[in-house]
Amino acid sequence: MILLQVNQLSKSYGADLILSNIKLEVQTRDRIALVGRNGAGKSTLLKIIAGHLSYESGDLIKPKHVTIGYLAQNTGLVSGLSIWEEMLTVFEHVMNQEKELRKLEEKMADPTVFEHAALYERTIKEYDHLQNEFKENGGYQYESDIRSVLHGLNFHSFDYSTKIDSLSGGQKTRLALAKLLLTKPDILILDEPTNHLDIDTLSWLEQYLTGYTGAILIVSHDRYFLDKVVNQVYEISRNQISKFSGNYSAYLEQKAENYERDLKQYEKQQDEIAKLQDFIQKNLARASTTKRAQSRRKKLERMQVMDKPLGDEKSASFGFDIEKQSGNEVLNVHSLSVGYHDEKIAEALSLRITRGDSVALVGPNGIGKSTLLKTIQGTLQPLEGQVHYGSNVSIGYYDQEQAALTSNKRVLNELWDEYPLKSEKEIRTVLGNFLFTGDDVLKTVSTLSGGEKARLALAKLMMQKANLLILDEPTNHLDLDSKEILENALVDYPGTILFVSHDRYFINRIATKVIELSKTAAVEYLGDYDYYVEKKLEQEELKAIEQAEKAAATVVAPEKNTYQIDKEAKKLERQRKRRIEEIEGLIEQFEETIEKNNTLLCDPEIFQDHERVLKINEENETAKLQLDDLLEKWSELAE
Repeated sequence: MILLQVNQLSKSYGADLILSNIKLEVQTRDRIALVGRNGAGKSTLLKIIAGHLSYESGDLIKPKHVTIGYLAQNTGLVSGLSIWEEMLTVFEHVMNQEKELRKLEEKMADPTVFEHAALYERTIKEYDHLQNEFKENGGYQYESDIRSVLHGLNFHSFDYSTKIDSLSGGQKTRLALAKLLLTKPDILILDEPTNHLDIDTLSWLEQYLTGYTGAILIVSHDRYFLDKVVNQVYEISRNQISKFSGNYSAYLEQKAENYERDLKQYEKQQDEIAKLQDFIQKNLARASTTKRAQSRRKKLERMQVMDKPLGDEKSASFGFDIEKQSGNEVLNVHSLSVGYHDEKIAEALSLRITRGDSVALVGPNGIGKSTLLKTIQGTLQPLEGQVHYGSNVSIGYYDQEQAALTSNKRVLNELWDEYPLKSEKEIRTVLGNFLFTGDDVLKTVSTLSGGEKARLALAKLMMQKANLLILDEPTNHLDLDSKEILENALVDYPGTILFVSHDRYFINRIATKVIELSKTAAVEYLGDYDYYVEKKLEQEELKAIEQAEKAAATVVAPEKNTYQIDKEAKKLERQRKRRIEEIEGLIEQFEETIEKNNTLLCDPEIFQDHERVLKINEENETAKLQLDDLLEKWSELAE
């Protein structure tokens, strides 16, 4: 069933054309992603569909009975009610039906009604009809639905009598999403719903949306999320819209294939045109070949000449470099407690980072990830413990809130004032690489959009040439294309990275280690995000086995008890052996590296190259430290 149609829609802001000839169709159970650069018009189109913005021309067709629910970017719930009271307002009609049912129950219990057969019969019929409606409207489960959604959006630890106006901005945004999900509109429109969500909450939202009975129209810069949820992609580019089937990864493949096909067709036609023009030029004046030349000229005139296919719009182009190399040990955090005003958020945190590591810090919202980064960076003082930096460590810090970018300077001066020895041309070139061109560099910093501030912050970070990058949610406000540019720049970066991100695709590309933060520990996983998830699942399996063993120990029947314990012990043993094999493989790699380097050091040609010797010794030192760590883990497992 078609729920919504957009035909030939156009929208302008003053003289600036934003959307032109837009066509879009939404059917029941559609899962549609709207993608495009920042400023392409995605949010504008969502607001038009939701009825929050007007448009100049075209048609927007929607049946009267179709309901639309819309959540704008960073929309916080404004209410003086408690969490529970506000969620109950969604089910006001159901609660009214419940009151009517109670009244009818009292009426049926009235002896005077019971003795009047016709009145009693009418009351029973009315009660049955209302009870069916109440059931269809979720009357017997609405409280359970509220608890389920609040739990999924990470409010399970909250007192539901908490007043909403006492919550943080991010919490209010999550509550606005919770309320919208509970209304269950026919078309659910979400503009950047993944902002302010941690990884566990994102996973829950993916599952919820996959099972959602209505249609979904969504804007998100989270590739992992889009791949899980959507089955159609509409791309807005150069004021136009194009449709692709499948998830986001499928869209990228189709787009590349379409461009290659269109480019080949264009080049083939251009070759044909060149040959026709050449023949006409050479043969039009000759009496013997004039007719053939005229025939070709007519063919050329009738030909519908293709436009050269447009590739991607201009992208940001940048890379991170370092001014000087740090020592092997970059950071050593020991027994650290972090927080504000003597109030601890997390404690007993220890972690060690060596040169070349790219470490992702993960954990639920509110656990202290940003607080830890600020403490390591020096913005906050440790409540307890120590933070030791290695030799020659220089820190570049990216703040997720871009708190430093609130000045009334022009964009040009924001960068130039920090690097006054650079020429204006050099500064403009840097800003141009981050898509600040022409008069863009004369904009006031405080008036920039979130995406523009993010690009300016990255430009300042690039200019620092620091050898340790501490990044707090660096992909916030970046469109998917800019994210990919940032990923590539960080993959090629020769320094060390410590970062917080909720973007699982980004973590997978960048991280060589994942550190999971809790209130009382920082647990290290040697691998990317997928490896971290795999190990977490293994840990859950082991936990389940331990619980099963305890449960089995209480079983009276000895034969079943023995069998169960034996089965689970074998499974546990298999997992232990698999982990030992993995570690032994890594040990072998590091031993080979050390042996190879020792052989190189015996080479007279290399021995005389002091810089090469220093580099090899540092590499050996790193390998030995990691080897010691692995041997310790092997010993624990082999016992």
